[in-house]
Amino acid sequence: MATSSAAARTRSARGRRGARASGDDREAAILATAEKLLETVAFADISIDDLASGAGISRPTFYFYFASKDDVLLALLDRLVQRSETAIAGLTPSADAVREGWRDALGVYLDTFAAQRGVALACADARFRNERVRQVWDRATALWVDNTAAGIESERARGAAPAGRPARELAIALNAMNERVIYGVLAGTEPALSREQALDVLVDIWLAAIYLSPPQL
Repeated sequence: MATSSAAARTRSARGRRGARASGDDREAAILATAEKLLETVAFADISIDDLASGAGISRPTFYFYFASKDDVLLALLDRLVQRSETAIAGLTPSADAVREGWRDALGVYLDTFAAQRGVALACADARFRNERVRQVWDRATALWVDNTAAGIESERARGAAPAGRPARELAIALNAMNERVIYGVLAGTEPALSREQALDVLVDIWLAAIYLSPPQL
């Protein structure tokens, strides 16, 4: 009992002094700092000192969690991909609302990336100079292609979509188109579409390619 009371007093004293940041908290603070900075600053212009000071830690402490700022970007990309997959898994497709189902799925990806616009654009650019970023991006793209191909095959199996080109071939082309259109929406490059325009155009093209008919479904 004495030992328990001493432990309780120790915990109480620690509580009064304020809890020290855990390793997870510090890592999260670094990622949050990077995400915030990327909304207004190019990744190339962000320094280790910027990340460390924003997270409330020293530069040496930063290296305890990440070997480089590229590793920070990789962690952000992993989180972005996970969020998109979690969001798409939450959708409940309906056989009676084909157009809405595909539009919802496309909208999930666009909105997930738009919510982390700075991260998405930084990763899209970094994949051309960083092999590790490219590998993670390619794995994510392969997953999205697999999901799309499975959706096409499912529609063919239930008789809603006719047989045509291999589902994977269509999925690769459709996702490549999505990537470029969504990049334009996020970056504001010209010519570019608004979010609503992008979704409407993309779903029209997807329906025409998958169902080989005008998109009135």
